[in-house]
Amino acid sequence: MKADDLKKSALMLMLWLPVAVAAQKFPELAPTPPMGWNSWNTFGVHIDENLIKEMSGALISSGMLEAGFNYIVIDDGWESMSRDANGALIPDPARFPSGMKALGDYLHSKGFKFGIHNCAGTKTCSGFPGGRGHEFEDARTYASWGVDFLKYDWCEHGTANAEETYKTMSDALHAAGRPIVFSICEWGNNKPWLWGPKIAQLWRTTGDITDCYDCQDVYAMGWKYILKLQMGLEPYAGPEHWNDPDMLEVGNAGLSLAESRSHFSLWCMLAAPLMAGNDARKMPDEIRGILTNRELIAVDQDPLGKEGFQFMEHPGKEIWAKELSAGSWAVCFFNNSESTVRIRVKWENLSFLKGVYGIRDLWQKESLGTTAKDYTGDLAPHDVTVFRLAPVREQP
Repeated sequence: MKADDLKKSALMLMLWLPVAVAAQKFPELAPTPPMGWNSWNTFGVHIDENLIKEMSGALISSGMLEAGFNYIVIDDGWESMSRDANGALIPDPARFPSGMKALGDYLHSKGFKFGIHNCAGTKTCSGFPGGRGHEFEDARTYASWGVDFLKYDWCEHGTANAEETYKTMSDALHAAGRPIVFSICEWGNNKPWLWGPKIAQLWRTTGDITDCYDCQDVYAMGWKYILKLQMGLEPYAGPEHWNDPDMLEVGNAGLSLAESRSHFSLWCMLAAPLMAGNDARKMPDEIRGILTNRELIAVDQDPLGKEGFQFMEHPGKEIWAKELSAGSWAVCFFNNSESTVRIRVKWENLSFLKGVYGIRDLWQKESLGTTAKDYTGDLAPHDVTVFRLAPVREQP
């Protein structure tokens, strides 16, 4: 065979051989952390289309949609116990008689984005059909239903490699052609912050949260325990790729009002996705006030996309800081003790500050002068004070 013929044959072979292609994900879907509501924390698998519609109405009337909670994610339990004759996922006909396409259309008509859950294993965590081996057909199904967000769990995965498995689903979503936010939910077991940015918009960093202040069970963690596990992950978060310390338990029975306020504040400091998990139909005004605090939400949604960090910890007191756009900072003082503590702040000791800043108290919603003057205040057990500091004079 001549040299030219050999070159042509080699070229044809290259065209036909499978090529290792870099993972793909849709761009510009999560420049800031996604916000919304998820069914799991309050309702588990006890869900139906009427509940979802009622919840959408409550999110509108409470002001949560207007405040930015625009995803409604239907978690585990929406499926029938088996696929149809063609192998497609189908919703439970008794609980979702109108079908997912109709429900998605309804949510879209109300101004929401439509989210859904499934699993990277053979079954979901509640025993419904999982996606393993069906990724491309499932992605086409989700696209046909108008899905905007996919939370993908990690039960019944056997010996599967997490990175390869989630990449397969990411590729399937991309091939289906509909921009869908991809949320990896493998509980941080395989350090998804190292490989997740190429294939997803967000990834869970821990096991499941529960409505407890400091529980430490592997899959029923209190938010304070989860908070500690976020330390050191700050470099891996940013626009289009977010660490996810799990959904909000704000307003659920196991937390006091102070603990709900602190939970929300610190998730905003972490630039965490804000997925409410309460029954918005029965929300007290105090909880509504927490979840719709626009000034705290602005800290979470700041376009710079920096995750906050623990600056200092003393017995009973923690200081968390988050760099914001336009030279501003958010600073959170957290009382992690069982007694009221006195907060005394010499602003010059916060070494990340450069110059003089105006102080805005984000819970009291009042301005407090500038950092030229020290701050002193009392803080109740498990509660927070959060300040936004905006520069008024740079350090000479």
